[in-house]
Amino acid sequence: MARYRDAKCRLCRREGTKLFLKGDRCFRESCAIEKRNYPPGQHGRDHRPKTVGYGVQLREKQKVKRIYRVLENQFANYFGKAEKGKGITGEALLLSLERRLDNVVCRLGLAPSRDQARQLVTHGHILVNGRKVDIASAQVKVGDVITLRERLRKNQQVLDSVGTIGGRGGVPAWLELDADGLKGTIAALPKREDIQMPIDEQLIVELYSK
Repeated sequence: MARYRDAKCRLCRREGTKLFLKGDRCFRESCAIEKRNYPPGQHGRDHRPKTVGYGVQLREKQKVKRIYRVLENQFANYFGKAEKGKGITGEALLLSLERRLDNVVCRLGLAPSRDQARQLVTHGHILVNGRKVDIASAQVKVGDVITLRERLRKNQQVLDSVGTIGGRGGVPAWLELDADGLKGTIAALPKREDIQMPIDEQLIVELYSK
């Protein structure tokens, strides 16, 4: 599968906002957005073209793709399912992305970033209701219990990540974390207000409606 191998901070600078791709570093003064809040590249500091219309819609789609670390075809599939389902299309799209297993692992604090959460999942370290699930895009449901394989329960990186979850905004209301037992539970389905990122999903709907 295609992977982005360049510096992740360039993605945040391109979108002009924090995408929280590097865990704890995004909450420190060393964050690239704090130091260089302009697009990457040779002329990024001096050349700031005004984006209107289609460009604004495209940038919003790219931003959401990069936040949740999904590829173009994956994102289009999510949108297609949201469009065919019930409810508001843009909201359904975001909530479906929010229910991805790798995102849930990150939101519980078992990993400081979605990339590291995906690595835990794909390497078979995550259990859902006691069974190994190694598909990062797997959708969680209410009542699911997320745990770690026994050999990873004493991993210092995991312990440090759980210990600093408060500094990364804490655990959202729709999830419950047992920090001592390194266990998370899906207490409810996520709601739109649980997604605090600056996202205007209506722009994405308008883009795909053309």
